[in-house]
This record gives sequence, structure tokens and C-alpha cells, in this order.
Amino acid sequence: MSDVRFPAEWEPQSAILIAWPHADTDWAERLGEVEETYVALVAAVTRFEPIVICVADDDLQTYAEARLRSARVDMAQVRFVTAEYDDTWLRDSGPITLRDGERFRLMDFRFTGWGGKFEASRDDLLVGALSATGLFGNAQVHSVDFALEGGAIETDGEGTLLSTWRCLHERHPDASREAVTDQLKTSLAQDRVLWLEHGYLEGDDTDAHIDTLARLAPDHGIVFQACDDPGDSHYAELQAMAAEIAALRTRDGQPYRLFPLPWAQPVLDQGRRLAASYANYLILNGAVLMPAYGDVADQAAAAVLAQAYPGREIVSVPCRPLIWQNGSLHCITMQLPAGVLATVD
Repeated sequence: MSDVRFPAEWEPQSAILIAWPHADTDWAERLGEVEETYVALVAAVTRFEPIVICVADDDLQTYAEARLRSARVDMAQVRFVTAEYDDTWLRDSGPITLRDGERFRLMDFRFTGWGGKFEASRDDLLVGALSATGLFGNAQVHSVDFALEGGAIETDGEGTLLSTWRCLHERHPDASREAVTDQLKTSLAQDRVLWLEHGYLEGDDTDAHIDTLARLAPDHGIVFQACDDPGDSHYAELQAMAAEIAALRTRDGQPYRLFPLPWAQPVLDQGRRLAASYANYLILNGAVLMPAYGDVADQAAAAVLAQAYPGREIVSVPCRPLIWQNGSLHCITMQLPAGVLATVD
């Protein structure tokens, strides 16, 4: 029997991986605003576990260090690594890590800039570049000639994968569902793939990543973004998605425990609707970081996450600046399972 396993996000972690925004990324126009979110994110993560921050060069590291020290971040929990990157969406360009017995596989799928929408040549090399720095211990890069982003998949750590057909079909328009399913099972050591046909958010350019819509949770739970406003353009689609999720069954044939998230009021930027999803949260050792949008629903969303993740502290991180670029908290982070980081002397 194979020892290869894709750990769930709520399993023990060694660190969170991010990339610091700078003037050569898409954040340039609003760099000051988004830096505030990154400082808040690092401050929150380091209360619970280490964080690894990719920087483009020494100058950026010096600057980021100064910002974090001024915010009184515990710098003993911060580790910098230098690498080139096009942008900071590490959920999609960073390593998807599998356990292989006592070793690890850093799965390096093709990153195409969400189906060729954006330049991504440096991001596509990021996993190999990070590995070459010696960041990881007892781990080997496994390149897979298949376009896939980490935000497009959810696992329960027990062999069940959840995804949206809209996204994977967009990446692989000539492939059958059976072929895509087989590829995911083989490369990610899964034996069940659950597909959602419905679900989208205006302002999302990922073609319906699952991590903006529905998330697998411990003890056969699914947390999902609901919409209870019949006058909202998302209402019919998210109601259909909720019905699909309610019809899903666990490996034992039981319905999942469902945790619908409240719906934030529309967030507009120069008339453009932004994708303010509470489903884009990040799980840490002992905590869940929740994207907050300054909406009256923020508090209700935190209460739902507290139910889904009992025993974990729910910490809000202000994320309005992130959704300007069509992603949120989970999108800019990637968890690294316990044991995968090389020790620092």
C-alpha cells in the first residue's frame, strides 16, 4: 500500500509561505494599502507558527524587515528566502506538498497564469527556485505536466478531493472529465474527486477556484459561501451550489455537516464588483485567519468558522486591499506541512 498522502490544511504545519509585494508586481498601483494587509497577516501568523517570506532581492528584504519590526512582529518566527516571482499568489504558484512516508513530494504543476490571463513565467519556476535555496528538508520536487493551481483543489487528508469543473475544464478544454479526474487522483494520491458544477463570484478571474466557494473542514464538514439576497446577481448560482453541496456524501455515504457563510454587501471599486468571499480563509496551527471586509457580516462569518473549527482561535485580517486584485487571504498563502522545512542552524 502506498504511503503517499495529501495532508489536509488543518493538519500540523511547519510554516506558512508568502511572497512580499513590490513595485514590479500587480500591486504597484496600491502598494501601500496592500502592504498593510501583509503586515497584519504576518503579525497574525507569527502568533501561532513560523512564516517564510519570499523576497525579490536584499533591498526588499531590508524594507520588509523594517515594516515588520515597526509593527512589533516576532521576527524569530520570520524567515526570508530570495526568489524571483511575477506576483504574490502563492496558493497557485507555490508547492502542493504530499507526504511520502517520512519524506515529502513538492508537486510542481504547470502554472499558466490562470489559463494564460497573466504573465507567469517566473511564477512557474518558483517551486524549483525555492527548493534550490535549501528551504526544504527531506523533500523532492516532482514536476507534473498538467496545469493546476492550489486554489482549485481541496482535500480532507483522507483521499477525497473537492474541485469545480468550471475551472479544470477551462484549463483543459480538450480533456474529458474522466481524464482530468484520473490525473488528479494519480498525481495527488486521491481516490475520490467530488465535482461542483455551480458557483462563481464576480471579480474572480480564476474561473471559479474552489477556495473562494467551498472548503472541506474536519469531521466531514464543508464550509461554503452562501448568498441569501434574492436581488443579488449571485443568488441563483450560489443557491444551486448550496444544493449540490447538500447532495454530496462522505466516503461512508453520509451527508456532510454544512456551514454556510454569510454574504457580504457588494464591494465596488470604480464600479467593478470585487470578490469578497469569506470562504477564502487560512487554517493555522491552533487558529483560523479569516478575511475581513469591514462589513456587518464579518462577525457572523467568524462565528460560523468557530463552529466549523472548534478549539481554534478565529483571527480577522483586513482584506479589502487584496480583493482589488481578485483574490483574498487564502490565495496569497500556502501552508507547508510539519517536517518539510529544513532546519536552520
